[in-house]
Amino acid sequence: MSQPTKPSHGPLTFDGVLDAIKPYPKRRVAVAVAADDAVLDAVARAARDNVADAVLVGEAAKIREMAAAVGADISACEIVDEPDHEKAARHAVQLVSSGACHIAMKGKIHTDDFLRAVLDREVGLRTKRLLSHAFLLEVARPTKRLIFVTDGAMNIAPDFEQKAQIATNAIALARLFGIDEPKVAALAGVELVNPKMPATQDAAVLALMSIRGQFEAGVVEGPLALDIAVSEEAARVKGVKNAVAGRADILLVPNLECGNILVKAFAHLAGGRVAGLVVGARAPVVLTSRADSAESKFLSIACAVYAANMEAVRVKVGKVK
Repeated sequence: MSQPTKPSHGPLTFDGVLDAIKPYPKRRVAVAVAADDAVLDAVARAARDNVADAVLVGEAAKIREMAAAVGADISACEIVDEPDHEKAARHAVQLVSSGACHIAMKGKIHTDDFLRAVLDREVGLRTKRLLSHAFLLEVARPTKRLIFVTDGAMNIAPDFEQKAQIATNAIALARLFGIDEPKVAALAGVELVNPKMPATQDAAVLALMSIRGQFEAGVVEGPLALDIAVSEEAARVKGVKNAVAGRADILLVPNLECGNILVKAFAHLAGGRVAGLVVGARAPVVLTSRADSAESKFLSIACAVYAANMEAVRVKVGKVK
């Protein structure tokens, strides 16, 4: 079986991720509270497409009943009967921390309860790094590629130091996905520093740190409004010239609310394809909304499998100096 090699193909799309993982070792996903039709559809597809197999932790009878109702073939999955949600989450995470599984996945459980297990000091997946969340959005313009949005699911109102760590996590993830020097746009409502808008001040200092070489392997610029970050035409019209304007790979949002609204608008209003991962843990963690589609959950599994296999050749994670 082929061994993973560092991607040299440039930025990936979701279809590119699916193609890239075909020769790689198959991985195993531990799903916490798996009695969810979209989750079961996703893990069934992952097994069918030889992406990953799964251990389904939750109320066994309900899992089987729901799988039958939606026509999801879970015959290749192991089922662990644990009706209590918190215990199910802890058991799923422990399967990963013990090495029995490679990826932890949130099922039909509140994010806080799931993350409590991920952060558990005894069986969890915490490291010395701050854990943060990254959404992967597949955009079509100007070229089809993945853009990373962070943090729209974990850190509610990150302070300046946490934003620096969140940016570092996202840079490491983007590099795993083939972007050699990720461009980070520290977003705000405007592109000028305004003392009445703290997000602009944080963004400006992050950009100054980047100029001084305090971020390894990435470039941070800000404050940037969203249109300037992703549209070269908008940057030209507004007269903003820097290495990130119009070409951002990572959108560093001011707070969770901004990121969550941005991503859900992209998925539910624009029909964009989205995946979601936790970054900074000892193993990949799939974290999507309970209302996300089966496709989104499947793509998240595929991205986690890709990241798990890339660990063999992982680029240096980096740090804030």
